[in-house]
Amino acid sequence: MRRVNKMMSISDQTYDLLRQSIVSGEFSANEELPEEKISKQIGVSRTPLREALRRLAADGLVVLQKGKPARVATFTMEGALHLMEVRTLLETHNLRTITPIRSQATIEQLRENVRNQKKAITKEDYEEFVELDRDFHLLLTEDNENKKLRDLILQMNSGDYRAFIILSNTLSQSAEAACEEHEAILEAVEEKDVERASTAIDLHMKKVSTRITHYQS
Repeated sequence: MRRVNKMMSISDQTYDLLRQSIVSGEFSANEELPEEKISKQIGVSRTPLREALRRLAADGLVVLQKGKPARVATFTMEGALHLMEVRTLLETHNLRTITPIRSQATIEQLRENVRNQKKAITKEDYEEFVELDRDFHLLLTEDNENKKLRDLILQMNSGDYRAFIILSNTLSQSAEAACEEHEAILEAVEEKDVERASTAIDLHMKKVSTRITHYQS
């Protein structure tokens, strides 16, 4: 594992190093991450390490355990599909709420996000695409005044975020399709077509679930 340098925030760099180690498979699923050992390996104190572990837990990459070392999360297809089912319910309801009242500012942000998705695909930077995919779904909640719903959608997108990172080595085939599905959602929301937006998000979620099933079979 690489060590941190002094040119970046120690906390941010620790997070990046650990995330890359997990994504690359240097740490295996369910492997414990003892603080003393990891802090020595990468040359940081325990404070930035703990902050990095909390962020990784929010991403779904790490499981924090009271009185025990954190461990690398395990990914199951069943768990991801259950999350997708909940996401479908929440995000369809959200689109039905925000589509009639969506702001032009949100549309512009969504357009920029989709443009960046296409750039990431062209560069074959699928980890960046995964982040943009997640951000796209969060941007769709911007015009919803229901903070509880926004928080739940954030939680659901963070919870299955690791699944998409793990699948990033297969995204060369699925990223373009996902981007096209995002464009269909954006067009419907921009035109304030509630039924088309609802249908587009439902179809997108079903196709994502199909892709998860396919790549784990």
